[in-house]
Amino acid sequence: MENVILVIHVLAAASVIGLVLLQHGKGADMGAAFGSGASGSLFGVSGSSNLLSKLTSIFITVFFATSLTLAFMSSHKAGSGSVVKSPLTQQAPAKGEAVKPAQPVENTPKDIPN
Repeated sequence: MENVILVIHVLAAASVIGLVLLQHGKGADMGAAFGSGASGSLFGVSGSSNLLSKLTSIFITVFFATSLTLAFMSSHKAGSGSVVKSPLTQQAPAKGEAVKPAQPVENTPKDIPN
């Protein structure tokens, strides 16, 4: 289930990036206002939003929802714990218990003669 949400998350992120790059800003029509007179005002009209901006807002909502879902799922995994508390760390001996010395590790192979 987490992999499906992760795939949707990545696709939504790529879609948001693509849609934002396809759109033009408010100052894009400024040259047309001075030369051809095609735009209604200096920075264009901000009337109803077009299809690209509606799709962008939908994909941003999907991206936000999948971000929250992935964060919730990762924080509620079974067996997840602190990075600091790893199972490889030694536990402190109980009060009054003797500490066992560490065993040396032999790194030289026995097959190779000296």
